Amino acid sequence: MFFVDTIEVAGLGNRSYLAGGGRTAVAVDPPRDVDRLIAAAALRGVRISHVVETHVHNDYVTGGLELARLTGAAYLVPAGARVSFDRIPVHDTDVTVIDADAGLVLRALATPGHTPHHTAYVLEEGGTVVAVFTGGSLLIGTVGRPDLVEPRMTEDLARAQHASAHRLAAELPDETAVLPTHGFGSFCSSGQAEGDATTIGKEKVANDALTRDVDTFVADLLAGLDDIPAYYTHMGPANAAGPAPADLTPPSVADAEEIAARLAAGEWVVDLRNRVAFADGHVAGSFNFEAEGQLATYLAWLIPWGKPVTLLAESAEQLAAAQRELVRVGIDRPAAAATGEPAAWVREGERPASFPRATFADLADRRGRGVVVVLDVRRASERVGGFVEGSVHIPVHTLHRRLGDIPPGEVWVHCAGGMRAGIAASLLDAAGREVVAVDDAFDAAEQAGLTVRAA
Repeated sequence: MFFVDTIEVAGLGNRSYLAGGGRTAVAVDPPRDVDRLIAAAALRGVRISHVVETHVHNDYVTGGLELARLTGAAYLVPAGARVSFDRIPVHDTDVTVIDADAGLVLRALATPGHTPHHTAYVLEEGGTVVAVFTGGSLLIGTVGRPDLVEPRMTEDLARAQHASAHRLAAELPDETAVLPTHGFGSFCSSGQAEGDATTIGKEKVANDALTRDVDTFVADLLAGLDDIPAYYTHMGPANAAGPAPADLTPPSVADAEEIAARLAAGEWVVDLRNRVAFADGHVAGSFNFEAEGQLATYLAWLIPWGKPVTLLAESAEQLAAAQRELVRVGIDRPAAAATGEPAAWVREGERPASFPRATFADLADRRGRGVVVVLDVRRASERVGGFVEGSVHIPVHTLHRRLGDIPPGEVWVHCAGGMRAGIAASLLDAAGREVVAVDDAFDAAEQAGLTVRAA
């Protein structure tokens, strides 16, 4: 009897998998912190005999090389991937025995589109297809985006995605479980996934790649692509070179004087507490990236690559979890860290800074009493569905470079739910702007009579 365990990497919107029989197992697309997969294998009482990559990842640093080294597993990487380390190159239709006693094998299927070398792996038990690990090809209701490799290749890769989806649909039974790596909030997905599980049969009736002709599919896919996180440009090269092991040892402890000195030197000091606590009191000049709010994605997207970062956390547990999130995207070692609360992070004689929070109803009331600047930090694709009339639009991932584009006056900043507005408010507060963070669901803006729709 086979098993498939799902390893959620929620902060990045990804999944990894451990699949095996009674003795041995394969790890698929492992994150950099490989201890979770090792623990999952130990719980099952199996040895990881194989580690496979569906592609050279553009959104996170893989743990595949290190996991193979630690376990002695064979490391399988698509043959077309240009890498600088020893691996077993995988070609289309190659079959790999995972657990002979259980009759468990993996069959490789070339599925280019997300990358030119992308490969899916069909899991078979006793000759019967049971699941397919689709990586960044066929996702739940969508496909992986085709624009992460080279702009001139995007349309060709989009067409390849369509063909790859059709190959999977044609060659695999309808009941085959589809197990993608991306699509659970990852920016590697070209669209929003619907649901948590799917099969080939379900995708045949719900996935645009399988229900639309290639020209319509490609045109719609390309038109819907949004900005790529800036840190993606560093992930592919890191993975191709062979990442170093993750170092999760605690960083050095910074006192108030060191925190002030690092801020004065232009380094980033990042407060990991929730946005409510941050607004109530924080170190002046620090930025707020909530530990539970897609920390790795947004911090890696905004921070100048390689700039030292000091982390401020409410507890050692929160700090350790943040370190784990950040190594997955190549932010390897915090320069320093501190835990506790703002009163201990500011120098003697200084007080924590703060700014107010509000709702869209508060904004409607405030606009009725005079002009304020309303700043929308959502993505362009979100704004199409409606926006606050008269608002300035600067997506949060570009805000740190465009602070000078914001008109003078009190700034009320909002997003779709509050998390990105909290990031933006901290950037504005650090820049000396008078700011109010709108911590509210965007639906409330329409209820307050504030919104209009794009023409």
